[in-house]
Amino acid sequence: MSDIIKLLPDSVANQIAAGEVVQRPASAVKELLENAIDSGADKIQLIIKDAGKSLIQVIDNGCGMSATDARMCFERHATSKINKAEDLFAIRTMGFRGEAMASIAAIAQVELKTRRHEDELGSAIEIEGSTVIHQEPCATAAGTAISVKNLFYNIPARRNFLKSNPVETRHILDEFQRVALAHPEIYFTLHHDGQEVYHLPQTQLKQRIIHLLGNHYNEKLVPVDEETSIIQVKGFVGKPSSAKRTRGDQFFFVNNRFIKDAYLNHAVKIAFEQLLPDEYFPLYYLFIEIDPAKIDINVHPTKTEIKYQDEKAIYAIIRSAVKRSLGRYNITPTLDFNQETAFQGMITDKPLGEITPPSIKFNPDFNPFQEQQKSTKEIPFLRTIGEKQNIPTNWNTLYEIAYANEQKQSSFDLKEDKKITTGDEKIETISGRQVFQLHQRYIITQIKSGFMLVDQQAAHERILYERFLVQLDQNKGLSQQSLFPQTVTLNTTDFALANELLPDLNALGFQIRDFGKNTLVVEGVPADLPENNDLAAMLEQLIEGFKNNHTILKLDKRDNLARTLAKNSAIKAGTSLETEEMNNLIDQLFACQSPNASIYGKQIIVKITLEELAEKFNKH
Repeated sequence: MSDIIKLLPDSVANQIAAGEVVQRPASAVKELLENAIDSGADKIQLIIKDAGKSLIQVIDNGCGMSATDARMCFERHATSKINKAEDLFAIRTMGFRGEAMASIAAIAQVELKTRRHEDELGSAIEIEGSTVIHQEPCATAAGTAISVKNLFYNIPARRNFLKSNPVETRHILDEFQRVALAHPEIYFTLHHDGQEVYHLPQTQLKQRIIHLLGNHYNEKLVPVDEETSIIQVKGFVGKPSSAKRTRGDQFFFVNNRFIKDAYLNHAVKIAFEQLLPDEYFPLYYLFIEIDPAKIDINVHPTKTEIKYQDEKAIYAIIRSAVKRSLGRYNITPTLDFNQETAFQGMITDKPLGEITPPSIKFNPDFNPFQEQQKSTKEIPFLRTIGEKQNIPTNWNTLYEIAYANEQKQSSFDLKEDKKITTGDEKIETISGRQVFQLHQRYIITQIKSGFMLVDQQAAHERILYERFLVQLDQNKGLSQQSLFPQTVTLNTTDFALANELLPDLNALGFQIRDFGKNTLVVEGVPADLPENNDLAAMLEQLIEGFKNNHTILKLDKRDNLARTLAKNSAIKAGTSLETEEMNNLIDQLFACQSPNASIYGKQIIVKITLEELAEKFNKH
């Protein structure tokens, strides 16, 4: 029997390795940008076309490469960053594995032009599928320019798994932002399909954050600066008022390398304890400097995971550093009366003899328990009980709201009566239905076997959710035209997401068009939405909710959009409703396909039977 184990060809091995290193165009962008940074460049240009599927080009003014190095950089495990195993624990560069260029060349058509500053001529290389097509000397600027064309051209299955252009563009923007945040001393530009998306001059970290994410971040940032014998922590955290329902603006960098670490995220979350609701997340941009010998970054090919020698100590330092910064800048409550501005002006400097004591007038004959002039005869139900048990009439105010609603209900009349069935129960006809709002949160209505409580917010969310799904399927959302169109400016990432959602938003009744430069023009909104003059806030909430559902629930795009818009548009707990509004809400709820399940799977309706009530009254 012949041997069956064989050594794979380099081209096949490179394609297998590329599956881990280059998962999508954004992965290639990350690797190329990190190589440009390691070259010592202070000016880096990124050019992409067709969301990186057709072209990814990175141009830098770094050290450049010789002709031999230019050829060697495409070999597997070829790197200039380390020489021996011990160097893995002294890494200061972004790359060190020597796999990125070989992996990219295995699945794309690559052109490289590079020249060292001391050389007169540079080198040009063309590679397709790990095969060198052409290499020759060339005249080029000092530094390196690498073009990656037709990514996954020789692996059609992988190319088919790529998402739409807006989705892939958002991933590229995310990677670009992370690299640009970590290196504010470097000049960056980003061009997409011929348009300049980012122009980031050399600056300080705070200005870089503002350039990337918008001018409104200027007032949201609180500086953090803490130095210990273990680590040094610098950066910014956001004020509690800037917290969001998603983790989008949370960045940790260790030795200028972006990382993902749920344990350290929890440290910052705990620092904001009692300042934020549970469902909100603070924004932060924190940079940790630590001895490379105390960490291990050789954990995952993407190099976004790190292991620490003393993880608990780092957790405690980050938590205390964030807490101290929040207290230092008066973000947390203080009892220092000399600093508390709320007490300024309340203490007078006048001498004691010039202070006039306040005069307070009071009625010495006032008796709070004395019966008021208002008689219980005004409310028949209370009059009977009051006559028998001598209840003071000032208790009537407890029942005035209930009595007023009863009077409204008795005077309310509709031309047509409807029967509504709740499983095996029937609600009375509308003209005879008794409804009552409890604490402006629940609607109580009578059924045959007792009564029913309806969560008004969850009910309205369910109604709108099913309505929006039908509109998305039929592409027939009703729209109300705005008298004066409004422009809404978003940050680059949110603008890319909004462009991706534009067809579905317009199907729901929005009338939105791209105005360029991260700006949208809103000319109409769905007729089901309440009047809202702040369209910018409405769109930002819609996008944040969409991202939150996508991150946590992994929903389909249309289902996610319908759910998010329903949640933002529904009446909230604490809203007072008229009798007619409550009746209409109940009617529309039981016309839904799933009237008893909220959009998040919780219960909308609770039934309490007469037997259950009797049992409670019989208990001692």
